[in-house]
Amino acid sequence: MINIFRSFNPLNVVWLIIVLFLSRVGYLFHVPDKLEFIFVEPFARLLVPVAYEYALSPAVNVLLAAVLVFAQAVLLNYLINFYNLLGKPSFLPALMYVTLSGLFVPFLILSAPLICNFLLIWMLYKAFSLYKGEDAKSTVYDMGMIVALGSLIYFPFIYLILVIWIALVLFKPFNWREWVAGILGYATIFFFLAVFYYLNDRIKGFYNIWSPLGTKFPDHISINSYNYLLLIPVVLILVLCFFKLQQNFFKSYVQTRKSFQLLFFIFLIAAFSFYVNASFHLNHFLLCIAPAAVFFAYYFLYATRKWLYEGLFLLLLISIICFQFNKF
Repeated sequence: MINIFRSFNPLNVVWLIIVLFLSRVGYLFHVPDKLEFIFVEPFARLLVPVAYEYALSPAVNVLLAAVLVFAQAVLLNYLINFYNLLGKPSFLPALMYVTLSGLFVPFLILSAPLICNFLLIWMLYKAFSLYKGEDAKSTVYDMGMIVALGSLIYFPFIYLILVIWIALVLFKPFNWREWVAGILGYATIFFFLAVFYYLNDRIKGFYNIWSPLGTKFPDHISINSYNYLLLIPVVLILVLCFFKLQQNFFKSYVQTRKSFQLLFFIFLIAAFSFYVNASFHLNHFLLCIAPAAVFFAYYFLYATRKWLYEGLFLLLLISIICFQFNKF
């Protein structure tokens, strides 16, 4: 399977759809009667004055989520190949994205973090363009607006404003105007939201939007212990990936090295921003899928022992399918 996606062949789209189906088929046997879909935060609910939470049937919900995942996988694959981050074109980023997006059952349905992944991929495109761009102020301003839009959809996305400044540190010499541009971009969206609050005579509630940022970081999170078993092949592949990256790190182009450092920081920021949400949901970690998929793709592209990399991928895929067929 991995060898098929190592080449950049348009026919791989067909195989990608097959993997997409296989990584979701088990859930269709246990899909509940109702699935709630919330794609804006409560403070932005005024912008969507219709009842939409249960407008979709469960089957349509899962189908649309799969379509979005497929679109995001293709966009991410295009982005990675466009900037040549892996050294040669392939369909591995798309394969890894589709596979990891089926890791847990909450990943399989429509959710705000899933919608935000479009914005995250857009941010990555903007961030990578900073390396050779002369005037970064407009790009950074756009990135600030993207973060603000993501915050309206899913509030923990607000922490990705740190990604803007990390990208500037990695790709550009210091210019205070560029650092301020990101804040201005973010403020622009929330300025219009404040106007909307004011026109609806709810301006006092506007100041409470950022109160979740003061939430204490939890000592532990409650996750079904069986879910940890699914993480075994994931962690193993990540460890092998970092070893492979270490071997080739200084052989890569400067832009490639800096881009992988940025992806690593995005992974960490996305992972640790879950606590801002009032109630913890496993689908938050969908925000980690895009950078993780690139790391996975790097390992599988340069791994040399076929029995090992093919076996690891099959173990991951089979584990995902088995856990969907069994309700522990």
